[in-house]
Amino acid sequence: MTLDAAALDAQDPLAAHRDRFAGAETPLVYLDGNSLGRPLRATADRVREFVTDEWGGRLIRGWDERWFELPLVLGDRLAAVGLGAAPGQTAIGDSTTVLLYKLVRGAVAARPGRTEIVIDRDNFPTDRYVVEGVARECGLTVRWLDVDPAGGVTPEGLAEVVGERTALVVVSHVAYKSGWLADAPALTKVAHDAGAWILLDLCHSTGAVPVELDAWQVDVAVGCTYKYLNGGPGAPAFGYVARRHLDSGDFQQPVQGWMGAADPFAMGQGYEPAAGIRRLISGTPPVVGMLGLEDMVGLLEEVGIAAVRAKSIDLTSYAVALVERDLPEVDLVSPRDAARRGGHVTLSHARMREVTAALWQRDVIPDFRNPDGLRIGLSPLSTSFAEVARGVEAIAEALRR
Repeated sequence: MTLDAAALDAQDPLAAHRDRFAGAETPLVYLDGNSLGRPLRATADRVREFVTDEWGGRLIRGWDERWFELPLVLGDRLAAVGLGAAPGQTAIGDSTTVLLYKLVRGAVAARPGRTEIVIDRDNFPTDRYVVEGVARECGLTVRWLDVDPAGGVTPEGLAEVVGERTALVVVSHVAYKSGWLADAPALTKVAHDAGAWILLDLCHSTGAVPVELDAWQVDVAVGCTYKYLNGGPGAPAFGYVARRHLDSGDFQQPVQGWMGAADPFAMGQGYEPAAGIRRLISGTPPVVGMLGLEDMVGLLEEVGIAAVRAKSIDLTSYAVALVERDLPEVDLVSPRDAARRGGHVTLSHARMREVTAALWQRDVIPDFRNPDGLRIGLSPLSTSFAEVARGVEAIAEALRR
């Protein structure tokens, strides 16, 4: 692979899409697209039009015309382009944390008599905290899985801790620290062989890595929309429940709200869950928060997730090559094998906290993860190779200053 950024940008078939993102034309080097993606320029127009035309013009009629079904319609579009899921299994709404609670609580209730939830110690804090809370609430035990900090959960490691007591396994598809890309179908098989369900956290993969929830036979999944899906700060998350669990009635979510009832506008006594994925919805959907996501889903439909993944591999491989050439003093704590790596790369050095702070002052924006990791998050459609080169050069300068 050439290390000439200009040549790589000239050869990049997706390079022109960078101009569709606000701020991409500035000198700022953005290496944190896996925390908060840049907004699409089209979203500014969409928000203005929504305020004046849909909200201001249609007012309450908007619920009948579009808004009431938007969490399911947009969920189906996202499922088709980025989740490998058939219609009727994905809904948009709530924060990732709230959806995690609903899915974890509903999953363990569907496996009565089982007493353990398995999760790795290196998983994202929210996942761990929600699991601990549900375990305490339900009188269950958390079975902790220790993993390589530079790697993630493997089928072999998972097989050592699951068993007849396991109700649910919670795994991140891409590890938030190392970028380890889990073997989701193999992990799912291990969980199912033990009689357990699996919950796949897709926060660091959706929009950058192809996902095949139906083919992998995943039970439930969750993901945020403000990283590679560019929905904006606080954009609502998505939840997936496999059709077999919806049709059988095995999955019942615990936050019973009127929008997830079988007949919301009957306002009747007693809760009866809606058929299908609508039962995952509790309260009023965050319509404004879905506007940016609508635009990004449209762009993904245009480009295709396979092309996005190819660019992601090229960007992270380029970053790894530059780091190995220019930063001999740092440790790479992400997989070198692109097939086992998501969309970000993490570097370890004792001074990374101060380095990250210094870089932010120079408009070079990576992020820091305890205890000593600098994370380079490369959003494929908005990041150029030249931007990566400038970023790695700035990291080298900051370390040697």
